[in-house]
Amino acid sequence: MRKFTGLLLAICAPAFFVQTALAQEEKTALVPLPSLDDFTRGEDGWGFGLGLGVEYESAYEGSDEFDFEVSPAGAVQWRKGDDIFYWAGEALGWRGLRSDTWLLQASVGFEEGREESDSDDGRLDGLGDTDEGVEFVLQARRAFDADWRYWLDGRIVTGETGNLGIVGVGRRFGDRNDGAGSELSIAAVFHDSDLANEQFGVDPAQAAASGLDETELSGGFRSIGVNYNYRAYINDNWQIFGEALYERYSSDIADSPIARNNYEAEVGVGFIYVF
Repeated sequence: MRKFTGLLLAICAPAFFVQTALAQEEKTALVPLPSLDDFTRGEDGWGFGLGLGVEYESAYEGSDEFDFEVSPAGAVQWRKGDDIFYWAGEALGWRGLRSDTWLLQASVGFEEGREESDSDDGRLDGLGDTDEGVEFVLQARRAFDADWRYWLDGRIVTGETGNLGIVGVGRRFGDRNDGAGSELSIAAVFHDSDLANEQFGVDPAQAAASGLDETELSGGFRSIGVNYNYRAYINDNWQIFGEALYERYSSDIADSPIARNNYEAEVGVGFIYVF
């Protein structure tokens, strides 16, 4: 099924690129990146997008089990010039364009954590559930030029369970300014010891209950990842989007008894209606 989903994306993409050319007059997005949705049609005021996405992904971080997940897609947005405030599911945030080449973002969201039941094969039995909590995200992207063909990215994610840092570089494909096209990025991910042990550590009590070896991790390099995003307008209201992600863990993470794979992966596709 995973191969089928990937083939579906590959087969459908050319057809949707053709239909994109037939869409109505192009609207200018705040930043023309497919990974950043903009439903405001280049105008100040409210923008709404509502849809559905289907993902085939790792059951939990480090899992060798894969599951389908259906989830809502879209957001409520309000734009004023070069600033957009948004509410998207469990995240509330702001993004703003500065000097045509700087994009700044800040958001607050909810981290669901991990549950023993996430593994159908019982590989999390005895580990208990990891904590849920609020997390804050600060992000800055710097484009090499105003067309956002190439860009650098830095992100800090901090919450009750620990801290994460991401440094990346990306390239946008396509010439449209409405957010349609595709985008490829590569990023290095770092975490502190609190988050490393929350997700991949095994304390003495967990070791006794699960039978896994006790494991304590230090902070530092976590993984290297590749992310591909695609977005196209079928007509003036309907969008199709797709995403594929592959994250390769460092040796410390891969050696954890919780990590049944040395990578995490997902592929997804969905539709959004823009009001």
